[in-house]
Amino acid sequence: MKKKAFITGITGQDGSYLAEFLLYKGYEVHGLIRRSSSFNTGRLGLIYRDPHVINNDLHLHYGDLTDSIGVANLLKSISPDEIYNLGAQSHVKVSFDIPGYTASVDALAVINMLEIIRSNLPKTKFYQAGTSEMFGDSPAPQSIDTEFRPRSPYAAAKIYAHWVTRNYREGQNIYASNGILFNHESPRRGATFVTQKIVQAAVSIKQNRTNKIYLGNIDAHRDWGYAPEYVVAMWEMLQLDNPTDLVVATGVSATIREFGEYVFKKLDLDFYEHLQRDSRYERPTEVEDLRGDVNQINKVLGWKPRFTWKPIAEMMVEAELSGEKIINWDELHVHSSN
Repeated sequence: MKKKAFITGITGQDGSYLAEFLLYKGYEVHGLIRRSSSFNTGRLGLIYRDPHVINNDLHLHYGDLTDSIGVANLLKSISPDEIYNLGAQSHVKVSFDIPGYTASVDALAVINMLEIIRSNLPKTKFYQAGTSEMFGDSPAPQSIDTEFRPRSPYAAAKIYAHWVTRNYREGQNIYASNGILFNHESPRRGATFVTQKIVQAAVSIKQNRTNKIYLGNIDAHRDWGYAPEYVVAMWEMLQLDNPTDLVVATGVSATIREFGEYVFKKLDLDFYEHLQRDSRYERPTEVEDLRGDVNQINKVLGWKPRFTWKPIAEMMVEAELSGEKIINWDELHVHSSN
């Protein structure tokens, strides 16, 4: 019998890659999507175009993480083997503008799902998507033992979700794991995130469709990994005999300035000729230096990233110019011990 997985945030970058990977692994995949007046399933398009994927194993369900009763009824009807909670209000700057909504989606929705598992689905495994933003201004490199010092409502909400997931694991005997993922990028990254914003602006400038890129703080350091590799790590965490919490990162960081310089140079452009600083894109409290410690995940899972930020930037530029390529999951999966 096929395993069943339930993914919140399936229409996002990570959710779409995870859905592809689980279909490749032979799962029946269920995803939660919000009703919208416009189509919001564009990132799932490659699944439907890939002749190697059996699409009748993908099922999309309308719902919202803030609707605890609706989510409970849906989970009870599906009875998944694994739940991946990737759904979130995930934009750090926006979380300062809508902190209450961010808390409802990123924190309270998590305890609601854990209660559903405790009461009705005791054998279901649960993955909670954490973020390196939880570490805030703690010194790099950050590991699973590094102090959380959040610098945004988004990070604070994710810390609540992290600790309540751990509490249900230890107090309610639920298989629940936290993956604290550092920044991870791909051609499917949303246009409001800085890496994709830089890539799209550079291509647009190269094609003479615009002439400026507007950015805030460009001196923050980030550890950028490849999103498809990171969803493999999520799955591997739920295949362990015992649940645990792990940091997923590359251990290599660069500044936003360096990322911009590299992307623009690839297109024979001068980053600074087109850069316009804009304070509207600066956070009230900045996180300056995020770089993950990869020793624990390598020891526990045998997981090693193949891509760091430069080849990822090149992939994003190529996709913006020529379209996204289908992932070869066999090739991507060889670094794993599972």
